[in-house]
Amino acid sequence: MQLARREFLNWLAGAAVLPALSRNALAQNYPARPARVISGFPPGGISDTYARLIAQWLSMQLGQQFIVENRPGAGGNLAAEAVAKAAPDGYTLLLTTSADAWNATLYRNLNFDIVRDFAPVGTISRGAGLMVVNPAVPFKTVPELIAYAKAHPGKLTVASAGIGSAPHMFWELFRSKTGVDIVHVPYRGGGPAVVDLLAGQVQIYFGTFASAIEQVRAGKLRALAVTTAARAPVLPDVPAMAEYLPGFEASIYVGIAAPRGTPSAIVDKLNATMHGALADATITRRIAELGDAPLSLSPADFTKLVAAEYDKWAGVIRVAGMRAE
Repeated sequence: MQLARREFLNWLAGAAVLPALSRNALAQNYPARPARVISGFPPGGISDTYARLIAQWLSMQLGQQFIVENRPGAGGNLAAEAVAKAAPDGYTLLLTTSADAWNATLYRNLNFDIVRDFAPVGTISRGAGLMVVNPAVPFKTVPELIAYAKAHPGKLTVASAGIGSAPHMFWELFRSKTGVDIVHVPYRGGGPAVVDLLAGQVQIYFGTFASAIEQVRAGKLRALAVTTAARAPVLPDVPAMAEYLPGFEASIYVGIAAPRGTPSAIVDKLNATMHGALADATITRRIAELGDAPLSLSPADFTKLVAAEYDKWAGVIRVAGMRAE
């Protein structure tokens, strides 16, 4: 009986080791074939740029092709739904951004849940917005803008790249904290919005650095504030919005997510490989050129970030009564 008991205990110990061995073997063998990185936006935009940047790095480091597939539409929801329904095997990944967090509240009847149906893998960058104005406006600071808007309700206009775009979300956060009455003018993309801003057809815009910084440097637009909690190194003389509105923070994260249920060994391997990218000077230089800062989070910390962004923007959207279809 003693021998049988010892053999049973040895078997239990061996059985406990098997899952760990299986996970290790899975990670060692991954990827065994090409994988896809699905982006919810058209080729040529900043999301596509990030998708190709990280896909190229993963391809070089892991020895298999990571192919970018663009599935634009519904503010990125078509791509997110495709990944949510894909096999959780690490071969279908989503280039995910803050838009996925606020889309959960902005859109009705989505067939997926950004918190429940995804395994956050790792982050790439976080980028500030830039509050810019046409230089002809009679205010040069955020407090002056707020005072002018309150003295002239409904007279100013703020452009956005469309309902639910980052410029729109950043504007709604600003409005919720100041109570100003400024007319929102949604455009079909950031390009037309900036054209009309330069022409003086609208007065205010919350652009990305990539869309506005060159016009600021050329003196064609005036930057009043960056939307992150601290000033941006590339524009050190431009105040952070939080200097005027304590607690104000609006930025866009970019990262990679996998379908929920993707083995943790694969998630961890991808995360470690992405972490290596953010230690590479070529990658970090490209991120800086896009006006963003590298952001390297563990899967657990990325999960917390997604949940926090979901809660934050859900409150803004509900207060504003926003809805996209």
